[in-house]
Amino acid sequence: MELRTVGVLGTGQMGAGIAQVAAEAGLSVLMADINIEIAEKGKAGIAGRLAKAVEKGKIDAARREQVLALLRPVASVAAFEDADIAIEAATENIDLKLRLFKGMDDACPDRAILASNTSSISITLMAAATKRPHRTIGMHFMNPVPVMKLVEIIRGLQTDDETCAAVKALAERLGKTWVSAKDAPGFVVNRILTPMLNEAFYVLMEGLGTPEDIDNGVRLGLNHPMGPLALADLIGLDTILAICEVLHEQLGEDKYRPCPLLRKYVEAGWLGRKTGRGVYKYS
Repeated sequence: MELRTVGVLGTGQMGAGIAQVAAEAGLSVLMADINIEIAEKGKAGIAGRLAKAVEKGKIDAARREQVLALLRPVASVAAFEDADIAIEAATENIDLKLRLFKGMDDACPDRAILASNTSSISITLMAAATKRPHRTIGMHFMNPVPVMKLVEIIRGLQTDDETCAAVKALAERLGKTWVSAKDAPGFVVNRILTPMLNEAFYVLMEGLGTPEDIDNGVRLGLNHPMGPLALADLIGLDTILAICEVLHEQLGEDKYRPCPLLRKYVEAGWLGRKTGRGVYKYS
């Protein structure tokens, strides 16, 4: 099964990144969101990042235009009628994702694969809400998508071999390395990463160090490229909280309990880089 046209539902940080790497791989990309204006804003963000790449000499102007020509913002998911695969990249909210999956299922042709970029929610559950559970799969990209090389591929109980093979081939075409993960809360990467980020907020809440001390300690002491609090700001504190809640609810262990300070930051609207304020302030 060759996948040539990709529909991306959700054009924020993750969705736009997925759309960009798909276009860079020569695929036609349909970008949908709540409305056409938001979808066009997602494409404009990609255009800006590619312009910076031109300025730095990483690509030439002709290559930038070639990639942008493959990106088509659309008014709604209804435009996915020719998509070979539709990838949902919305907020980590199960009710929202189930609603979006129904929309993709109704709009896409019968041959199309439905994929979710969820970082924690059950693929089996989302598949059961569609008329094509055998063609539903998890395709969890890492943030920022154009930079990070990994894609987690999560097979639901219903996912068939053909779908799994097609999505692995797509990941490779996008220049990614894939790993298989069991359909369990947090899968592999976030089952390990999220408790670490959550614990960094406990360390901050308990006054064991300043944000800079915590991040520098982990970055230099453990040789991580970025400290946990800075990384949480990059991912989005609302996303980290949502994953913590899934892990805590579904696994039932206190070690996954969201830190109260993390919850307070989200309540304040301090979600990280995307809002200009998280643990750190961004201009």
